Amino acid sequence: MPLQEWIHSLEEGKGVAFVKALTFVAAFLVIAFIYDVRDFKNYSTPEAMDTAQLARNLAEGRGYTTEFIRPLSLYLLARQHGGKLDLNSPHPDLANPPAYPYLLAGLMKATTMDFRAQRGAETMVQQPEFRIAILNQGLFLVALWLVFGLAKRLFDEPVAWLATIALAGTELFWRFSISGLSTMLLVVILLVIVRCLVAAERGARESEWGYGKLLPLALLAGAFVGLGGLTRYSFAWMIVPVLVFFIANFGARRATLALVALAAFLGVMSPWLMRNYQVSGTPFGTAGYALYSDTDRFPGSRLERSLNPVNLNSPADLNKADAGEHWDKLVANTLSMMQNDLPKFGGSWLGAFFLVALMLTFQRPALVRTRSLLVISFLVLMVAQALGRTHLTAMSPDVNSENLLVILAPLAFIYGAGLFMVLLEQINLEYLQTQRLVCGIFLTILCVPLVHTLTGRVFPLAYPPYYPPVIQENAAYLEKNELMMSDMPWAVAWYGQRRCVWLALDVRKEFLALHQAHPINALYLTHLTLDNKLISQMISGTEFEWGRFAAQAAVNQEVPDGFPLKYGLATLLPEQLFLADRERWRERKRPAPPGGPAK
Repeated sequence: MPLQEWIHSLEEGKGVAFVKALTFVAAFLVIAFIYDVRDFKNYSTPEAMDTAQLARNLAEGRGYTTEFIRPLSLYLLARQHGGKLDLNSPHPDLANPPAYPYLLAGLMKATTMDFRAQRGAETMVQQPEFRIAILNQGLFLVALWLVFGLAKRLFDEPVAWLATIALAGTELFWRFSISGLSTMLLVVILLVIVRCLVAAERGARESEWGYGKLLPLALLAGAFVGLGGLTRYSFAWMIVPVLVFFIANFGARRATLALVALAAFLGVMSPWLMRNYQVSGTPFGTAGYALYSDTDRFPGSRLERSLNPVNLNSPADLNKADAGEHWDKLVANTLSMMQNDLPKFGGSWLGAFFLVALMLTFQRPALVRTRSLLVISFLVLMVAQALGRTHLTAMSPDVNSENLLVILAPLAFIYGAGLFMVLLEQINLEYLQTQRLVCGIFLTILCVPLVHTLTGRVFPLAYPPYYPPVIQENAAYLEKNELMMSDMPWAVAWYGQRRCVWLALDVRKEFLALHQAHPINALYLTHLTLDNKLISQMISGTEFEWGRFAAQAAVNQEVPDGFPLKYGLATLLPEQLFLADRERWRERKRPAPPGGPAK
């Protein structure tokens, strides 16, 4: 290419787009570097640790097995295989769909990871978690590229840049990028689905595409919904708005395209659901019981910690649950979302602009139909989120795997940016530079939370209760084939690399039942139990037995008669309680670990 043509390309042609894209990517990488250096925080959600330890098992060739053992999972396995509790064999995971764990397992195989917990002030960040964050930030960058292309197709380039920069400057999404959750992967999957639907709608309407071009897009859309369902089971509900989109917008070809999409969805999902059913007798394993969890009958985490959820002599009986309880849960959680989640939807003011954009009259059919798809998706996922909400949302209200609405935020930002540009045109500013200045001010306001975060610095550990070195040292007192019980088994499984069963519902009956199936060699209680309120949670609440047990062990240094774990590690008190079947720490001939990190 002659020099003159090359210069012209950089000034006015395709070179301008390349320079803009390169500048944006460079800015994104700079923000990512600063964010990771100053604001990276180790995992604080059970879902992230659970998924990571499962991925490690896959990477190490141990199959789809978990070291985080839920009593409910033991119940399902026993019901399916003769009624006997099995704590001796590798425990199949029944809580997590496979797509994201396999992605992480691929990362762990491709890179050498050091799973030893770091204690020093300069090395508190755990290497595997940091590398997983880099992977998710790569998915974030892919999502931004998809948002730009979709916004440009639906609106124009100024709207595309506004929506993309606003999404890149949303602090909530950066928190998700380091959380270890599958949210970024789901955002990418959703955007691919919408790109397929928008392309099919436009091709059928403008170019009169036939089945030869429409069927592959329907197949791809359905398959990606299935992939999303294998990333997070609740995402499978997205098949409803996808089918509605095909039925509403494709005339005589509606039935064929909808059936192809549905067949692709079922083809992707069915093999895994059959695996779950063969192993546990349920298509979704323990995840399918989220509908019953966190209700009046099973408050908090009691259902997953229950070794016998079908008990005719107790109100906590799955067979006694009825549709009225599900309705109450739906109404209560929907009201909570309308009061708390919608006002801060997507972590940006563009979420509010999207809600206003619902009242605009668009001339382009693609805008109207895609907006209808977004609204239906919003309603469907709101119902799914309300019915599937568990104790995980209470533990981490904003950044959790049950937050489905945030997945729709990038699409909502496109319409919010479109509304802003419509309003800007109504002002009728004379100069292009003035329009750009107004857009710059608007984007600056949207990015203030992220700027504030980048200029500060956070403590890199989610403590209390998670201090990886102490968790790993306590777990090291047990051999690989031994068993621990804890109120944070996900952390013991991830950081400690030991099998750990979730704290039983009571000290005597269910604990002893588990102990008889396989000796429990240690009990590890943390702030999650010891920091409960004395009256409302320990004495009159659902944790009465363990509250009284912990108080007696910590204060009076005694355990109930017949309790098999009688030896306590005194240096962990009063922040943590570690009981074992013998003084294992003396056998190690090393000093006991401290109770927590110094900030």
